[in-house]
Amino acid sequence: MSPAAPSPDPNAPRFRVRPPANWINDPNGPFRWRGRYHLFYQHNPDAPVHADVHWGHVSSPDLAHWRHHPIALAPTPGGPDEAGCWSGCVVDDDGVPTAVYTGVDRDHTGLGTILLAPAADPDDEALTEWKPLPTPVVAGPPDGLDVVMFRDPFVFRHGGRRWALVGAGHADGTPSVLLYDCDDLSDWRFAGILADGRDPVATAAFGDGATGWECPQLCATPDGDWVLIVSLWDHEPHSTGYLTGRLVPGADGGLRFAARAGGRLDHGRDFYAPAVLQETDRALMWGWSWEARAQDEVDRAGWAGVLTAPRAVDVHPDGTLRVTPAAELQLLRAAEPFTTAPDPTPLPWAYDLTVTAREPTTVRLLRSASGAELTVRIDPGRGTVTLDRADWPRTAHRDDTPVAARVPGAAELTVRVLVDGSLHEVFAGDRATLTERVYRRPGDVAELLVTGAGASVTGWELVPPTPGR
Repeated sequence: MSPAAPSPDPNAPRFRVRPPANWINDPNGPFRWRGRYHLFYQHNPDAPVHADVHWGHVSSPDLAHWRHHPIALAPTPGGPDEAGCWSGCVVDDDGVPTAVYTGVDRDHTGLGTILLAPAADPDDEALTEWKPLPTPVVAGPPDGLDVVMFRDPFVFRHGGRRWALVGAGHADGTPSVLLYDCDDLSDWRFAGILADGRDPVATAAFGDGATGWECPQLCATPDGDWVLIVSLWDHEPHSTGYLTGRLVPGADGGLRFAARAGGRLDHGRDFYAPAVLQETDRALMWGWSWEARAQDEVDRAGWAGVLTAPRAVDVHPDGTLRVTPAAELQLLRAAEPFTTAPDPTPLPWAYDLTVTAREPTTVRLLRSASGAELTVRIDPGRGTVTLDRADWPRTAHRDDTPVAARVPGAAELTVRVLVDGSLHEVFAGDRATLTERVYRRPGDVAELLVTGAGASVTGWELVPPTPGR
């Protein structure tokens, strides 16, 4: 079944993961268990607002066909997560899938605790029931660091041991990623700071605007590179960034991240808090795309937020990030393309479009009654891809200026555009992404028009998936 039931709101995505109604934010704990992908997410089951945070849960055999499951984690009255089950991950702990997550109580003031919730029945393929443990494995930040933000554990393996990252911000405004040795998942030892905002590569990549690094994620590439992903917090969610480099020995037997390159993870304004899944031959990433329209519109629609399409993450030889749509997304394409020509063509509500440009090219996706256009401009020689939303302002965070990504100049550039309702994901080759929410209005015309000498175009409608297993 589709991850989200059909909605009377025409801007509701149907092929990306979101609950049937109400609130979703950060993806949590992507995990593969007995041949199925499991994906969790921050969820308010009662209203389309960020409150009363639970963990929602879906699973899939193939990253395209998703099935809903009962809520995995709920706040425990009087417990360390009574004010919310916040972000974390899921790991295999000696054959038992175990959620590792942030719990907050009524007096948390930005400081979370780290909690465990093993699956009640590891033999249950659907992993429908989880049993939170009542006592945190980490009750708060380590002494002596003056940490004022502490949350979002992420567990990984390196050097035959299990380690964990925790996102942090310090009283002097420095963001950091804390490192813990958690080879025994019930016994965590602080092992130092993996990376922080004073790193010159991080400063050049992110600037100095973030006061905390949320949702740290780490993945390895087949060539031995590591990718550190952080969400940049400045008293509110801001943007996302990445560093590539190596894990090297740190003080007291810990590790540190030796960065060699970095940059913006997504150049759009509606992408945050990504989560990664490490597989043997690749790493996959999902992000949260928040609403860019006013709360009264959200209330009328009855839903808020969506997860992006899964993206495969790797590293180019120069240290920059390689990001491409997961290959399994082709399972959602109709059997035949709806267009293979740049001529004016009506666009469906959800589609997968590829444009290869050899000269400056404009791809029009929408036009308004007043004649304004939503376009993607591709300039291979200059190495730029620009999304210009002109007449479709972001009313929640008012900004309708064009957003652009830079890629190396080339003789030709292939851009892939994934649209599902209001969710627009633009992939500039394998070098950059732009994620924005654009809401169609009555009178808008969704029509493809490609202008540019020698451009080639192929577009597929997304079709409702057949029932998953």
